[in-house]
Amino acid sequence: MKFTEEHEWLREEDGVIVVGITEHASEQLGDIVFVDLPDVGTEVTKDEEIVVIESVKAASDILSPIDGEIVEVNEVLADEPSKVNDDAQGDGWFFKIKASEPSQMDDYMDEAGYKTFIG
Repeated sequence: MKFTEEHEWLREEDGVIVVGITEHASEQLGDIVFVDLPDVGTEVTKDEEIVVIESVKAASDILSPIDGEIVEVNEVLADEPSKVNDDAQGDGWFFKIKASEPSQMDDYMDEAGYKTFIG
């Protein structure tokens, strides 16, 4: 897994990159009540706002960590946005992206680096 300074995680699975927010971020947001996901097939560029999360505390934008095409979204979050709080780095993922520049993942922290960053 890789981690961004915006508290997103990225994990490669079968040639696509799965993206979500970290447990730390979900704890900071509080109870998540709404998640607005991009459409499958959307072309995104790094640092483009593509997901909106609303919690009892605030609304937050999630940026695309890499360039590519959205190939799948976590439809479960439409009815159960609290999945992000329950399992942020597992079943609470947001979308899968087919990276056009997979090397962009090299710009991000590993788990040890992220723990130091939030420490």
